[in-house]
Amino acid sequence: MKVCLAGHGAFGIKHLEAMAKIPGVEVISLAGSNMDSAREVAQQWKIPHWTANLAESLAQPGLDAVILTTPTQMHAAQGEQCMRAGKHVMIEIPMADSVADSERLVRVQRETGVVAMAGHTRRFNPSHQWVHQRILAGELKVLQMDVQTYFFRRTNTNALGKPRSWTDHLLWHHACHTVDLFGYQTGESASQAYALQGPKHPTLGIAMDMSIGLKVTSGAICTLSLSFNNDGPLGTFFRYICDNGTYIARYDELLDGKNNPIDVSKVDVSMNGIELQDREFLAAIRDRREPNSSLAQCLPAMRTLGHLEQQVNAAPP
Repeated sequence: MKVCLAGHGAFGIKHLEAMAKIPGVEVISLAGSNMDSAREVAQQWKIPHWTANLAESLAQPGLDAVILTTPTQMHAAQGEQCMRAGKHVMIEIPMADSVADSERLVRVQRETGVVAMAGHTRRFNPSHQWVHQRILAGELKVLQMDVQTYFFRRTNTNALGKPRSWTDHLLWHHACHTVDLFGYQTGESASQAYALQGPKHPTLGIAMDMSIGLKVTSGAICTLSLSFNNDGPLGTFFRYICDNGTYIARYDELLDGKNNPIDVSKVDVSMNGIELQDREFLAAIRDRREPNSSLAQCLPAMRTLGHLEQQVNAAPP
């Protein structure tokens, strides 16, 4: 399987690390806006071709698929470009930053028939997989998800502390993880959704604090708090309050409600959620099937985000 990686920032490197552990995959091209850093990453990872032009990567002989880890604002156009070129594509979360662009991507996937997947890693983390498997087995029912997503982003830097060429977003990126996961774990789309946001940063132009509430028809609720102002433990922490136990998930770690660890090492072939996500993408291409976290499966979450955006934009300052 010959793959192109578009985007070589912090998350692009995570995908290179993941694919290095997957047999039968070869990264043959790297597309990035900065040629000097693209060359450096390509040489470090022994990628034979690098370019600042995605079209040039798409034209590489034998290319099967593309993983897009470029800035959010480029996802929709580049995702369509890949599919129109006949290439399978994984678009890192979020697939787009508007409902209209998300719906367009789903239409293009249906027109072209390629495998198109959104990078909703939470579906693949062993901790969340463990909960999901118990839900499918009828052993658990989610009553409430309580989620905290906290970072310290008062300057425009990425996870490696390097300057970003684009601006991250609490709603369209970080809330997207939880809105989709809540739907995935309950098997329902949100029937009610509400949002509040704090003041916008004077130079970044984005809300730095946000609160979201969701409810599905069966009655389960989700409470999500997000902040770029949190100067403390960083990341996302999930509490599942269920009819049969309480569980706390921190990425690939899972605890019960009394902080006793739960062994999730045997849930899948790896403890790395990015690797498991990439494995699913490549397996779906080989098996010619719809992947878990396909663009179509993730579209309801994008529609919920669009509804929430309308609410916060219409609210008084």
